[in-house]
Amino acid sequence: MDMQQDKLKAHLSAAATRDLNHQDSSHAPLQPTQSAKSNELDMFADEDNDDMFAPEPAAGHKRDDGTQAVRLPEAKQLDRSMLDDWDDPEGYYRIILGELLDDRYHIQTNLGKGVFSAVVRALDTTTNRTVAIKIIRTQESMYKAGIKEIEILQTLAEADPEDKKHIIRLERHFEHKGHLCMVFENLSINLREVLKKFGRDIGINIIAVRQYALQMFLGLTLLKKCEILHADLKPDNVLVNEKRNQLKIADLGSAMSADDNDVTDALVSRFYRAPEIMLGIKHDYAIDMWSIGCTLFELYTGKICFTGATNNQMLKGILECRGKIPNRMLKRSEFWAQHFEPDGTFLSQEIDNVTRREVVRRMNITRTVPAKELKARLFASSKGLSPADAKELNLFADLLDKCLAVDPVRRITPTDALKHPFISRPGPVPPHNIK
Repeated sequence: MDMQQDKLKAHLSAAATRDLNHQDSSHAPLQPTQSAKSNELDMFADEDNDDMFAPEPAAGHKRDDGTQAVRLPEAKQLDRSMLDDWDDPEGYYRIILGELLDDRYHIQTNLGKGVFSAVVRALDTTTNRTVAIKIIRTQESMYKAGIKEIEILQTLAEADPEDKKHIIRLERHFEHKGHLCMVFENLSINLREVLKKFGRDIGINIIAVRQYALQMFLGLTLLKKCEILHADLKPDNVLVNEKRNQLKIADLGSAMSADDNDVTDALVSRFYRAPEIMLGIKHDYAIDMWSIGCTLFELYTGKICFTGATNNQMLKGILECRGKIPNRMLKRSEFWAQHFEPDGTFLSQEIDNVTRREVVRRMNITRTVPAKELKARLFASSKGLSPADAKELNLFADLLDKCLAVDPVRRITPTDALKHPFISRPGPVPPHNIK
């Protein structure tokens, strides 16, 4: 909920800036197994194969109004009052299982909704394939954000014609009863659901983490090549296929051109937000690498890397784990005075346990707290490691150290991350019993 509120706040702030809203104010033993039907590695096979996103039989009723999703000329726009029966009070489309969209897509499953849209799984009657459809809310700024997302997805697809860079593919788009609808390739579940199902509170097998890291770094190379920032990378926005061995970076609703880097402290979901954003420094591609570092830590440990109810408390956690923020960063930041005194003392804005009032505690954090350092936390989550296992984990810890460098200038690039020994080293597949 915190992350969705931050995302909505960031979107509305950006919309106001662009004048877009002028009309609408030990670990789970995930042993890799060989599929009986395929030679591909299935890292997440289990016995019950319970997939909460599995297609359900179509139910409900089909509308008989014959409405076809065609954008009307400006002079013939639909009367907004006519949409009352189609939308809920917040502008989300009321999903009806079995309904036919665009005379082509039979809705099978309601996958839920986020800040910008609702998502359904549907059967494409033209191709007889399952697809996912994102139905944008009826709000002018969100409609325009949807158009921008389509343009970005098309740019990325053109730059990756062979579909090897692990970015979600947009198949087409249309309009249905005043809603912009985006048709995507169908995938299974997101990485947060993977953690819930296979590694709740304990994380997943390091082989899976390594393979996922490789694919996410490939996705970042494409984003950088196209000069695009995703700006909201987190486990929720990375989808995997049914075999759980391939992923796609998804939900580019917050994505932007790398040149569009106006200072705001609300960009990216808070737990995955880079320190330069919170401090008010113009951001670049490094913000996505920070988010990936947080995601990889979470995949391995089952625990969120940095948490805090506010940016201030997020910075406190980062300081305790990663150490002092360089003075050159503070000198370039617009919001440093909200969190630091001139001599560098951190002002921790906390809630008193007794009075429940906000208090400010001065903290001279110049070095890390040993138990809260990345490497210590990684090894604390792993018991009984063999020498080979410990070597593997040390390589992973070194990669995370570079992904989560506090200074964005020193943060590893996607290309260099692909060359890191944890990802690229020669030799056999690492031991499968690390967890």
